[in-house]
Amino acid sequence: MCYDRAVRDRAAYILVGGKSSRFGSDKALIDINGGPLALHLADVVSEAAGSVTLVGPSARYERLGLPIIPDTHQDAGPLAGILAALEHTSASWNLILACDMPLLSAAFVEFLFTQAEMGGHQVLMPVSPAGGDEPLCAVYGNVAATHIRREIEKGTRKITFALDSLAVRRILPSEYAHIDPAGKSFTNVNTIAQWEQSQQ
Repeated sequence: MCYDRAVRDRAAYILVGGKSSRFGSDKALIDINGGPLALHLADVVSEAAGSVTLVGPSARYERLGLPIIPDTHQDAGPLAGILAALEHTSASWNLILACDMPLLSAAFVEFLFTQAEMGGHQVLMPVSPAGGDEPLCAVYGNVAATHIRREIEKGTRKITFALDSLAVRRILPSEYAHIDPAGKSFTNVNTIAQWEQSQQ
């Protein structure tokens, strides 16, 4: 699979390198269908996004063969990964994705990009069927970088707080029900039990 093919004005970034403390091992490297989860996600998003880049420590993930960039700020959590992606990208629209979403579908990724490209906003963020925002399965305009950097420098760490002053379009479950009616794309795996359940 090619991970650097240009597709319109899009890119994807997968955040890796978290502590995975509740999981007990590195979630990005857990085996799925004979390969690491991070590579599985890269395959899923590559057709819609074109380029796929990991955000995390290169020493841990360089063997995966994907482009990788480091976080720009220490101790800022996933918000730092979002900023690193947006300061690295040359694409207008960027999928920012957590590394632990094994049920994400290519059709859902294409839907998110298509909706983002309709314009009128700086971030396109789905809302799960349970009503929660999903900022780590969202499409960010590169214009959001300056604002997010400013929020990090102010000490903001919660992603949704950092996005408060941006133009965010929220995609409701009714809008993606034709693709993912149960919201399975947002299934993340913080524990071994959740992983095992996701694979049933």
